[in-house]
Amino acid sequence: MSYSKLDPAPIRTTIETLEQRILERFPHSGLRHVAAELTRLALENDRIIAQLRRPIWWIRVTTIVALVSLITLTIWIAVSFVQIADGETRSLPEILQGVDAAINELILFSLAVFFLTSLETRFKRRKALRMLHRFRSLAHIVDMHQLTKDPEHILHRVADTESSPVRALTRGELTRYLEYCTELLSLVSKLAALHAQDLQDPVVLEAVNDIETLTNELSRKVWQKITILDLTQSHA
Repeated sequence: MSYSKLDPAPIRTTIETLEQRILERFPHSGLRHVAAELTRLALENDRIIAQLRRPIWWIRVTTIVALVSLITLTIWIAVSFVQIADGETRSLPEILQGVDAAINELILFSLAVFFLTSLETRFKRRKALRMLHRFRSLAHIVDMHQLTKDPEHILHRVADTESSPVRALTRGELTRYLEYCTELLSLVSKLAALHAQDLQDPVVLEAVNDIETLTNELSRKVWQKITILDLTQSHA
């Protein structure tokens, strides 16, 4: 096991263990379903990561063929001009027409090579961004589940209204629930980081950084609630 590189298998095992912990403590909560969804995403993410690590051979072979064709065309054009310079008799319009055709061919093949060299990166980028978008959505879903878990209703008796959510958690249960939320957010961030580990694409790296920033900010809000509960517990 390498300790300088993220491994998908331990991350997935940690998520599965967390799902089981939430199931055992809060079997009827929506957070259990969120953890189950994260487990499914982790399995799918492993498959996507494996695909991103593999080269797309048909693109690479096509790129090599196009590059060889470009080099061959360049050499042929150079040889043709050498032959003209060595005294082959041609009129000026014919020479200009040949130069124009050669330049057009070179431009066309150069654009084809440029397009093919970036095609694999764009394919992998699109697949990675699709997965990262799902992680971002799941992070917001975790935040929605902790939104109504307000320590104020544990510390002080507040009269409920008809639209108030059901708050049946004790102080200890609420602390544990919030801790599970922070763990879920952290694991979402770790799954996203796997995409930045092998795919050195600036667009993907920026998306991963955005998810890490998002999960950190959401975790900070949750930890503020946990800190309030811990401080009031120590003064009780």
